[in-house]
Amino acid sequence: MWIYEKKLQFPVNIKKPNPRLAKVIITQYGGPDGELGAAIRYLSQRFTMVTPEAKAILNDIGMSCT
Repeated sequence: MWIYEKKLQFPVNIKKPNPRLAKVIITQYGGPDGELGAAIRYLSQRFTMVTPEAKAILNDIGMSCT
């Protein structure tokens, strides 16, 4: 049995919203060349690998991107 606690690793206190900075961060994370796209590509490519070692490496890379 386990307990799920929904909390951030590092607490975030936003004093003043900055829409321009938010747009840049979202573009880097979720854009076509962003981290999320790269992680999904690595995770989907692991299914085409023949050796278990190659699958494991792509899985590790894809999980570390997110």
